[in-house]
Amino acid sequence: MSVQVSPSQLKEYHDFAVEVATKAGEMIKKAFFQKKVVTNKGNDIDLVTETDKAVEKWVIGVIKERYPDHRFIGEETTDLDAPFDFRDDLTWIVDPVDGTNNFVHNVPEVAFSMGLTANKKVIVGVVNIPVLDLMYTSMRGQGSYCNGRKLAASSVEELKQSMVIYDTGVLRAPWNVDKMLQNVRNIVTNSHGLRSYGAAAVHCCKMAEGYAQAWVEYGLYCWDFVAGLLIAEEAGVYVMDPDGGPCDLMGNRILMGCTEKVARELAAIITHHDMRKP
Repeated sequence: MSVQVSPSQLKEYHDFAVEVATKAGEMIKKAFFQKKVVTNKGNDIDLVTETDKAVEKWVIGVIKERYPDHRFIGEETTDLDAPFDFRDDLTWIVDPVDGTNNFVHNVPEVAFSMGLTANKKVIVGVVNIPVLDLMYTSMRGQGSYCNGRKLAASSVEELKQSMVIYDTGVLRAPWNVDKMLQNVRNIVTNSHGLRSYGAAAVHCCKMAEGYAQAWVEYGLYCWDFVAGLLIAEEAGVYVMDPDGGPCDLMGNRILMGCTEKVARELAAIITHHDMRKP
């Protein structure tokens, strides 16, 4: 049976997400300027800090207290070696610190990302970049905003006139590095340039604000982009899988364009790959 969400409930969930994101942002901002305890999750590049864990633990507690019947998927408490138990139920998907490498190196593009899905579709998305005092919010069908300012995607119509976001991710296997470098070459020679901000949620927000015209990334998990996906879509961004089909929230990759034409032009020049295998 599909989940029904009324307009008043949607607003309630949105306001709750903003409330949680505000508090989580305060925790992140305080820790940002302090000495950090850093470990890794399998390699020297995929980092995790005590702040990642502390924020997620706090968020889980708040959600359980307010909405005990809702489900939760979070980066630090999910078994990456098992299929995610993603259902039609109302499900909060959270990245406590998106851009952990930025956080460790005191780069300010660090985000708290929180999305809510119903029937496996995103209905609420909130991204807080606390060090820069930027709060992005969205509800399905209601537009997206940054600090209360309505967002709109760029109107550029061609990839060759676009700024493209492309991130290398954390996998350094030689086969993957070769594909990344090939993609960098193809993007640079077919656009105005390439940028990377080190956090998928931030990339989504850059698209929503019109600061970039296209973005593609591989090796992601749902918590990296679920909230930002809605923020971008509600600003008019075209979202798809890099292979041209619909974006799969559990598909580990995403491609965006300020228009469908730009998105498909980018998809046509990149080498598609699955970060989990050569």
